[in-house]
Parts: sequence; structure tokens; C-alpha cells
Amino acid sequence: MVDAWERNHSPSFRLNVSNTMRFFLLSLVLAIVPASANPTIVGTIPRKAPPSISAKRAIVVDYMSGRVLYEKNSRERCHVASTQKLLTALCVFDTNVNQSFTITKSDTWVEPTKLGILPGEVYTRRKLVGALLVKSGNDVARALARSVAGSESKFSDVMNRKARSLGMKESNFLNPHGLTATGQYSTARDMAICAREAFKNPAIRGIIKTKGYNFRFSNGRTKYLKNTNRVLKSVNYCNGMKTGTTRASGRCLISSGTLNGRTAIVVVLGATSSTIWRDSERLLRWSLERPAAR
Repeated sequence: MVDAWERNHSPSFRLNVSNTMRFFLLSLVLAIVPASANPTIVGTIPRKAPPSISAKRAIVVDYMSGRVLYEKNSRERCHVASTQKLLTALCVFDTNVNQSFTITKSDTWVEPTKLGILPGEVYTRRKLVGALLVKSGNDVARALARSVAGSESKFSDVMNRKARSLGMKESNFLNPHGLTATGQYSTARDMAICAREAFKNPAIRGIIKTKGYNFRFSNGRTKYLKNTNRVLKSVNYCNGMKTGTTRASGRCLISSGTLNGRTAIVVVLGATSSTIWRDSERLLRWSLERPAAR
């Protein structure tokens, strides 16, 4: 079966048909689709022109259909920082997430942001995925990668296999956390594919919509983890997803929202600290708050 994304956007599906043929095809579709079918799940485009944004790259996708509602340099390769932790989480959820493992010293050898896990502590993979997506701990990413694949480099192979299986054709991942590495890259379009897959997972959806929670370390100490996604507070129907920032990537954010039965995923890459929240919020509101043209 042809994926909705490819069907709507691959050149091989951009058919130039006559008005007569269009009418015939529409009549055929209407005859096949039951009258009770809900038209809002078929990818819809807001009638109002999209807002102006400052970010270098962006894409807005209808979650249900995969239809692209807006894009700006969406196929341009770039660093995506910690937004790629969504792919890390997907790879972890392909394993036994209830399996426990012990933190090693090498897991903690990484630049901030760090959760502060310590060698000898024991956690389940599921528990650490929560901290991975809310706090964006790079030490957690390293620990999970080692737990799943034996090493960070072997886990990158797991990530790339997963990416290819999802149709992410313009990406190459070298680590689980998104810190800059030569030869590591993705695109806004590929990260939208990743985000759609992550949104399908109920456990991941539950994590990414969390504004904050108390994480309990294995030695009993606790730490409040505040979600780094500010759009969760500024847009009441926002329900995730993941932030990211490095010098090479600029400010990045993948956000999602659900309103009136429609869900949109917004990927903004290469923004600045003064524009990332505004760009993301504008695109999310544009995609869901305005009446849509079918």
C-alpha cells in the first residue's frame, strides 16, 4: 500500500488529469466511501495563508493522513540536536522496556544536559525514557543506548535501521542524544516521519505531554523534571513533543497538538532562542485553529 505521504507528494503521483477525469474519480470515491466516513481525518489545509516564520527549516503535517500542510526547506540536511531522542525512544520501545540494568561510569561521560544518574544505580528502561524525553538527559541517552545495543556506536546502527524502516531516507544518526557529530544529519521532513511514529505510541504520548514530574533516583533522592517544551503552556491543546539545541543546529522544536478531532505535527529547525517558541506556536495555531479547506 502506498503511504499517504508519498501518494500526495511523490512526483510519480502528481498526475495532471482533466476536469472530466477529476469529476469521474471524485464520483467513484464518493460511491465507495461510506456516508458515515469522517472527512476530517483525510488531511486538510487551513484556508488562511501560513504565518511568516524566521526558522531556516520547517514542516507541518496532518498526523492522520501524513499530508504536508506547510514546508520550508524541509528536505535540507541539518543537525537536529535532541529532537532525535524521539527516535532513541522508539528504538528503546522496540525492546523489553521493563528490563532493569545498572548504570556504568561511562554512561555519565557526556556533556550537559544531564539527569545526574550515578554508576551502580539500577533502573528500568521505561523509567529512564521518561527522563530522556522530559529532561532531555544526555547521560540517560547513553545509558539506554548501551543497555539496548551494548555501545553507543552499535545503537546508532539500531537507530539507522529503524529510520530506514520508517522511510526516513535523508538521515544518518551517530549517537542517541543529538550532540553534534560530523556525518550526523536529518531533515525536517524525516523528523516529521519520526514524530508521527512516536505519536502512535501511547506510552510516548503520555510522557511528552507531561509538563513536569518528580523523578525518583534508585537511592531514594528525588528531582523535579520540568518539560523543556514551553508550547505546552502557551497552547492549551499542545500535547508534546521534543526540544533540541546545539550551536550547529540552532534552536529546534517538534510540537504536536490536537483540536476538534484533528492532530498536527510541527517541526521547526534552525531557529533562534528568541524565535523558536513564536514560530512553533504560530504554525501550530495556524494548522488547527482556522477553518480547513478539504
